[in-house]
Amino acid sequence: MLIDTHCHLDFADFEEERDEIVKRAHDSGVKQMVTISTRVRKLDGLLAITEKYPSVFCSVGTHPNSANEELDIQTEDLVRLVNAHEKVVAIGEAGLDYFYDTQTPEDQQTGFRRHIAAARETKLPLVIHSRSADEDMAAILTEETGKGAFPFILHCFSAGAELARVGVELGGYISFSGILTFPKSEELRDIATTVPHDRLLVETDAPYLAPKRWRGKRNEPSYVVNTAEVLAETLGLSYAEMAKITTDNAFRIFSKMPRI
Repeated sequence: MLIDTHCHLDFADFEEERDEIVKRAHDSGVKQMVTISTRVRKLDGLLAITEKYPSVFCSVGTHPNSANEELDIQTEDLVRLVNAHEKVVAIGEAGLDYFYDTQTPEDQQTGFRRHIAAARETKLPLVIHSRSADEDMAAILTEETGKGAFPFILHCFSAGAELARVGVELGGYISFSGILTFPKSEELRDIATTVPHDRLLVETDAPYLAPKRWRGKRNEPSYVVNTAEVLAETLGLSYAEMAKITTDNAFRIFSKMPRI
């Protein structure tokens, strides 16, 4: 069994064949999925998907590349939505993205800190997007953890070794996507060997970043199998061992998500 801890089943890429995509995931051994929010105001669409598919759960939050669109949303709004819906099992995705110059760092950081506060209050994991922002991300995580610990996941990890070290040191989990399987990702695979086994997760970030076996195609949750295979090979483990490790870790960090 595997869990795709980060996908976007509400995206238009999946609209025409969502039933088949969920079935292919189940058939491949991916028994549960978390479809991740990018805008709080689109939560109803995510909830409709989770209501249709018992194996699918969701988060609530604002992606950093949309930070200024939802600056009116406060921590208490996030907490209220989490408490109101059984299938909302995480906060985010939120964080920092300095690669795209679409949002100011100030707006991103304001939203990010509100999401951190919601994760701290609800004890649900914060799904963190971090791109080209390692130094600021490490600093904010360190500062905010000093105010009180909160569960978090550095999703689709492709940053440097120092951010991985800080994240693990502060109690976070590291989630690897199809990027791990790319031929030029030797450094990322080296970083993966430094992450404690009880902090490892796998994801697709579908429809983006299909792993090597399906490179160039639209990604989907069933493809997380290839990422788990490469992670197992990188760590010198069997696929079965890796599946058990990452599944157990997923249920631990997504503490609100039941086993189906």
